[in-house]
Amino acid sequence: MSANGFWKHVATVLGGSIGAQAMPLLAAPLITRMCGPDALGAFSVWMGVVAVSAIAATLRLETAMILDHEEEQQRVCFGVVLRTASIVALLVSGGALLAHALGLAALRQQSWMALALLGAGTWLTACTQTTLAYATSHKAFGKAARAKVWGAATIALGQVLLLVLGADGTGLLAGQLIGLGVGLAAALLLLRPPLPRFGLHAGLRFGLWFGLWFGAPERAYLWRHEKFWRFSLPSNLLNALVGQLPLFLIGMHHGATAAGLYALTQRVVSAPVSLLAASVLEVFKRESVHEFQTLGHCSQAYRYTFKALLLLGLGPALVLLLFSPALFAWVFGSAWREAGELARILAPLCLLNFIASPLSYVFFVAGKQKVDLVWQVALFCTTLAAFFAPGTLHENVLWYASGYSFLYLVYLHLSWQVSQNRMVPA
Repeated sequence: MSANGFWKHVATVLGGSIGAQAMPLLAAPLITRMCGPDALGAFSVWMGVVAVSAIAATLRLETAMILDHEEEQQRVCFGVVLRTASIVALLVSGGALLAHALGLAALRQQSWMALALLGAGTWLTACTQTTLAYATSHKAFGKAARAKVWGAATIALGQVLLLVLGADGTGLLAGQLIGLGVGLAAALLLLRPPLPRFGLHAGLRFGLWFGLWFGAPERAYLWRHEKFWRFSLPSNLLNALVGQLPLFLIGMHHGATAAGLYALTQRVVSAPVSLLAASVLEVFKRESVHEFQTLGHCSQAYRYTFKALLLLGLGPALVLLLFSPALFAWVFGSAWREAGELARILAPLCLLNFIASPLSYVFFVAGKQKVDLVWQVALFCTTLAAFFAPGTLHENVLWYASGYSFLYLVYLHLSWQVSQNRMVPA
């Protein structure tokens, strides 16, 4: 892989990502002036549950699609994900409604409608992730970028319009679901992936059993890629849960307003990862797999990617570190200045996350999912310790950022070793 080729692909994905992220970022100052921290906090918790459950819904098999380029194998993958996504969606909505009926304190801020729609958000997100993984496997970065733009723009415009009409937190939820649906429809129309074939009998059976039945091709596919659901799935579930734990625990220990402030902080500091690092990751996925299959290692792709991420991430991290309190107050309103103080604390962690997250894909490429799982367990324990410790909001966030940053340094070292294929087989 040449440097020019790498940056060409990154630019293609980045162009779409900028479009996909521009609308939400432009809409954020309007949203923060039309709804308070409490409403934003409740919506962010809902989004967190969807993000975690969507990972379970795919069994992480959308990642395996990058490795399988044959059309029939990818068709089987779509069939498996459609089934598992349907099952998980029903379980998530049903479980949330039951927990709310039993009076679970963590769900008191959520309405019955929001809980019932958790499954819809989960299913749409899982199917979209799988379709975009198909695009990556065929280097269809431009089409994937356009689909992302359609979805993101619809979410932003829908939420703003519904808030203007007085929908408050319900508007955030409805706009998100509408945008997810539009994004998935756009991806399917643009990419035309090999979806599973359902005849009349198979379609009725699928509909009646909600995807509980797996045929011989689906079972074979599951066992051939068992490492993804045995190791990658728990690891990624832990990672997603760790990403949402601060929000949940802050709400429990410091109140709904603090949770809303942290939710905005998290949205802003994660923007560089969503916008830039995710674009680099889409290219790194394909190039690392090709290099590993050809040379037995992917150190060259790793070095290119590391340099690109460091170059792209250093500037945003410095801006957050130096100016975030004033910027938050100016952009989002004076009521959100404290969110900027939290962003300043998280700035170094933001840079490390920006670099390490895309490079972690080498664990999947090299089949070292066990290493990734052990690291995720350590991160989960560190997060619990940081937020269960007594202290102020700022102290808890500082302890969390410090422990997380140390673990990311370890993670980068391990991923570099794996990229050179130097570690003992897992």
